Amino acid sequence: MSTNVKVVIIGATGNTGNSIVNGLLASETSFDITALSRPSSVDSEANNALKSRGIRVVAADLTGPKEELVKILTGADVVISCIVFTSLNDQVPLAEAAKEAGVKRFVPCDFATPAPRGVMTMRDQKDDILAAVQRLYLPYTVIDVGWWSLQAVPALASGRTKHVVIKPVNVRPGNGAVPIAFTDLPDIGTYVAKIIVDPRTLNKKVFAYTEVLSTTQIDELIEELSGEKAIRQNLSEETIRNAISSAKSALADDPTNNSTRVNLLLNEYVNSWGLRGDNTPESARYLGYLDFQELYPGVKGNTFRTIITDVLEGKRKSNW
Repeated sequence: MSTNVKVVIIGATGNTGNSIVNGLLASETSFDITALSRPSSVDSEANNALKSRGIRVVAADLTGPKEELVKILTGADVVISCIVFTSLNDQVPLAEAAKEAGVKRFVPCDFATPAPRGVMTMRDQKDDILAAVQRLYLPYTVIDVGWWSLQAVPALASGRTKHVVIKPVNVRPGNGAVPIAFTDLPDIGTYVAKIIVDPRTLNKKVFAYTEVLSTTQIDELIEELSGEKAIRQNLSEETIRNAISSAKSALADDPTNNSTRVNLLLNEYVNSWGLRGDNTPESARYLGYLDFQELYPGVKGNTFRTIITDVLEGKRKSNW
């Protein structure tokens, strides 16, 4: 009789989903992985790559007939959602089907920075989805991972980091002194593989991160390693708050404008982790999270020193 942990992943071909697939396959725990895909994408190049690694790819419509979704999820131990941010609410019918199917643990699509309600629109939406899960008394685990390390690598005059720099978030909010928790994208899967089989994390929130540095400390590190000055856009508190206000007004006029929505989300993130200091182990602990480093002190991820060195040597590609 198989003792493999049966995991169903939604969004397995995305950045976070791919990291989780890699982490599960590399884990000391044996996982039996099924990836759910839109029917139109079952035979896509990305899904065929999953199949070549021994992962079942199953067509599923999260908003279709519930009985079909229940049938697909029956027998699953864990359901992990890495759904695209524009479809977050589709997790509600997914959770309802998971409950009926007897799923033992539901991991909603969080995998971001922690914050109290009222700070980030998308964080509030995710909290609403968790509330829907809890109303079902469906066993769950929330996993947040802080800000992706590679997204914080600044520009250099030589262009040696240009292949990973993301201009909208290559910023120095305020004085750059606020501590920020980071995780390297490839490490997310390693962390998830530990969390989802741990009874201590059932019906809990977990903050999984690797290290905590301020923007200034990251700049000092890259200047030490590269011999060049870090280049970022300085953003004042007023500039960030005005950008949030303008985006909210524009969305009120046109709620369907995804470009404006992304602009709002990015500025709310920068406000949260760059000014308010929400993205720290201390803040997460206050909000009720378990600390990954306390749960698994022997598990280590990639540090900024390693990441920056690899970037400078051309060994790292952009997450995007």
